[in-house]
Amino acid sequence: MIEGIIYRFRAGIPWRDLPECFGSWKTVWKRHRRFSGDGTWDVILTRLLSQADAAGLIEWEVSVDSTVNRAHQHGTNMKRTTGGLIELHESARGTR
Repeated sequence: MIEGIIYRFRAGIPWRDLPECFGSWKTVWKRHRRFSGDGTWDVILTRLLSQADAAGLIEWEVSVDSTVNRAHQHGTNMKRTTGGLIELHESARGTR
């Protein structure tokens, strides 16, 4: 079951395309759904991360390049001044 779930995510395939060697795709999906709902995946991830960290296999450094963190020009509804009236980034109709 676990290998089927991992394979599905690594391959990026739909559940229905899971190879038969992992069993019924419905059964594998149900197990994944149950593990996701009851927190089992969170427990597994926490234990794996703590073991890897204790073994020195994880470097906890993050590098963020601000050039990729841009918002679209209409990605906000803040007021702006264009030299005249104050405008909002809303539809011209003004109805909500």
